[in-house]
Amino acid sequence: MSDTTSPPLAVWSDFGGVLTPPLGHTMKTFCTSMGLDQVVLGRALATVTARYGTTDIMLPIDTPLVTEEEWLQEIGDVLEAEHGVHLRLTTMADAWFDGRETNHAWLAQLRKMRERGAFVGMLSNMVPAWDPYWRRMIEPDGLWDDVLLSFEVGHRKPSPGMFELAARRAGVPPERCVLVDDLPQNCAGAEALGWQTVLFTDAESAGDQLASLWDETRRKSV
Repeated sequence: MSDTTSPPLAVWSDFGGVLTPPLGHTMKTFCTSMGLDQVVLGRALATVTARYGTTDIMLPIDTPLVTEEEWLQEIGDVLEAEHGVHLRLTTMADAWFDGRETNHAWLAQLRKMRERGAFVGMLSNMVPAWDPYWRRMIEPDGLWDDVLLSFEVGHRKPSPGMFELAARRAGVPPERCVLVDDLPQNCAGAEALGWQTVLFTDAESAGDQLASLWDETRRKSV
């Protein structure tokens, strides 16, 4: 018999690539709006990212190790010095979020899980300056039981600390936590801590997987 004082299941959903279009789609849209060659930008990003001892391009600004403005200054310097491209931004939030679509089908699936009695939270690697922007896309009130953002808590996916904190905040053991994420490395990090995971491709199939996990958890609790 499992603990009946906590939710049967805690569902933690990613933001970018799950509640929004895939990262590649957003990056392509951003480059088009800025008049940038995506390959050239990718090379500049790789150069700057390596300075922070990682291959994860977002790690420097969503922990954060550096402000977005400083990060963009570094990228601008590399673009100019190594590629002859002029780009000077103090933030990319406006262009990054402009026209970005909310995945309403996935929001509906999350609401369905919450109505069933699941804990529903958002678990995202988020840049501090971008916080107001995602909140305009998705009204957090009445949907999330909790929101964990990397820049607020000092951890980021796929680090163990992020998943340990999320399980504590949900009040359930790791085996009753589910991460829904579009990145395999984040799912692998959660699984290493004993979580269940759903690798997101579309709202319908992810919803079906959650429903199956919910039914299985309920059977075990009887």
